[in-house]
Amino acid sequence: MNPLSVLRDSLYFFRRNLAAIAQLCLPLVVLEALATQMVQHTVGPDASPLYDISVGLLFYPLYAGALILFLDARSKGLQPLKRNLLAVTLRMWPYFALLAASSTLLIMLGISLFVLPGLYVMVKLVFAEYLLVLRGLTPMAAMRDSFQLTQGHFLRIMTCVFGALVPLWAIDIASNAIWPDPSNWQALMLDSINGFLQLFTSVVVYRLFMLRMENVDPA
Repeated sequence: MNPLSVLRDSLYFFRRNLAAIAQLCLPLVVLEALATQMVQHTVGPDASPLYDISVGLLFYPLYAGALILFLDARSKGLQPLKRNLLAVTLRMWPYFALLAASSTLLIMLGISLFVLPGLYVMVKLVFAEYLLVLRGLTPMAAMRDSFQLTQGHFLRIMTCVFGALVPLWAIDIASNAIWPDPSNWQALMLDSINGFLQLFTSVVVYRLFMLRMENVDPA
């Protein structure tokens, strides 16, 4: 589980399948950005971040779940239909949304305790979504097993995750610096692009997940 190899392989996969991933996920990412923008205009800029989180819980499980199924299918050499992936994801949306809400709550609680506990929880829960979607576990079981799967590999997983996230955060910061006061359509475009690029992290984590599952006893 060499972090550089994981990041290199993930970047290669992401670039090679960029068009298919965009067709599958980008429309939902744009809808999420548009809904977030509408909510912010309605409730005002000083509103609670819970509004944005609520919008994310509506859309994120759909495109994240579909992407996980797509990654799994492509790793097996299959060419899944987008409508089939979205149909499966829609059926599991309540469980995925519950998992995402629980994970977000735990991470926010950890961040409120001097940040580091939040980062620890984020890394320990990194496999939960994949266990729920690909192994059919309940949200609580997925969170529990993610804690177990990351044991003994915490630093390498953290290196891979933040190796993917830090450049994406830098792009987000740079875009905000270049367009400090964007118009509505510019904000929508920037949020959509940045949200889509964040999906690269899902590819990295899927690669880590498959490497870990190779070493787990099937029983």
